[in-house]
Amino acid sequence: MSQPPYGQWPPHQQWGPYPLRPPVKKYNTPLIVAVTLATVVLVSLGVVIVVLAVPPSGGSSAAAYDTSISTTTEATSTTRSSRASTTRSTSSSSSATTTTVTAGGPHKVITLEDHPLMANPNAGLSNAPCSVPGWPSSPAASEAFFTAAAQCLDARWGELLEALDLPFHAPQLEFPTGSSFTTDCGTIDVGLATAAYYCKDHLYVPYKGLQTDQYGNQPGVYLALFAHEYGHHVQDLVGLMDAAWQVIDADGQNSAGGLDMSRRKELQAQCFSGMFLGSTANHGGTVTQKVFDAAWNDQETRGDNTSGSHDHGTNAHYAAWWRKGAQSDRIAQCNTFSASSSEVS
Repeated sequence: MSQPPYGQWPPHQQWGPYPLRPPVKKYNTPLIVAVTLATVVLVSLGVVIVVLAVPPSGGSSAAAYDTSISTTTEATSTTRSSRASTTRSTSSSSSATTTTVTAGGPHKVITLEDHPLMANPNAGLSNAPCSVPGWPSSPAASEAFFTAAAQCLDARWGELLEALDLPFHAPQLEFPTGSSFTTDCGTIDVGLATAAYYCKDHLYVPYKGLQTDQYGNQPGVYLALFAHEYGHHVQDLVGLMDAAWQVIDADGQNSAGGLDMSRRKELQAQCFSGMFLGSTANHGGTVTQKVFDAAWNDQETRGDNTSGSHDHGTNAHYAAWWRKGAQSDRIAQCNTFSASSSEVS
């Protein structure tokens, strides 16, 4: 679930969160094979050392290479005016809205397919371990689990955004306990459709929405849904969220163009979620191959086919974008805004 721009909050029922699934059959864990190829890449923002994974077709291998971004960066040649100027094309729902900003430090850039977040084809999240405590079998365990997960996400995304001279700060975690909770996006009812929810720098994880009675001890499932909502925080930080909502507002939230743009931002959050799981699996900590496989297999059970909506993408696309992020760990590979309509239906 992601929020619209400030001051424009539609009724909650129009904007479903990360869609949970009804009980379905379990899936067999596929055989994992990974072949690695070492590559060293110099980029304009610093030195990126890449060990590139070549995953098998259809396999559920996590990204098995390291992306280390130097904290020493050179000034880029991007032209930024001393005042913001916004241009927008309304001929298509996927049109970019570009805002130039002052060069006095990291700022949002309000644009879509040509966003600087996705300009470097070799940029990705650093491989690093992530340790979370036992699965969220109680409200207290849930809070400990997601607090630890957030620290891992903060570290990985903070490193990448700061290296790309884009703004970063951690979201505020909230753990609602009642049957509903109040946000700047409105009052949200807790139920099977509300596993996690993002709104204005706040990431909500109501324990009652996690379906722990169904998922049990499968931390990969919970990590993936949490990383999806964290992906919306990344979009919000850098300006992608604002740009997407400008298009949605112009075309109409329930129009073909508005729904297309909603799917693009949701599927990008899926790709971001996959990047995180792929970059941390099998690197020490508690995110093992088994944890990763549970997340991999769960993705195809989620999406518009399950929820009956048209704003998140089909189950097949929901899984495909998550797996693309997990296998590549390349932020440029998550550019759903430049993808063809057939890839985001």
